[in-house]
Amino acid sequence: MPNLKASIKDVRKSQKRRMGNLQYKNEAKKTTKEFMAIVSSGDKEKAKNILSRVYKITDKMVKKNIIHKNTAARRKSKLTKILAK
Repeated sequence: MPNLKASIKDVRKSQKRRMGNLQYKNEAKKTTKEFMAIVSSGDKEKAKNILSRVYKITDKMVKKNIIHKNTAARRKSKLTKILAK
């Protein structure tokens, strides 16, 4: 545990940021799983709608520096290829 007042505050801030980042990551995972389930069931129109939600969440994560932009591009590309099959 840190001793300095500023270090204690840094710990608090990093925990708060971590919780916010985890919310975005969990939402992205949940939406991706939902997309994969719909794709496997064969409903292409519904899958397109879910894919746009995945794109939106992924872009927000990039904007907030939770993930790197190349990681986001790779994930979006992978999901688009899955939908195209």
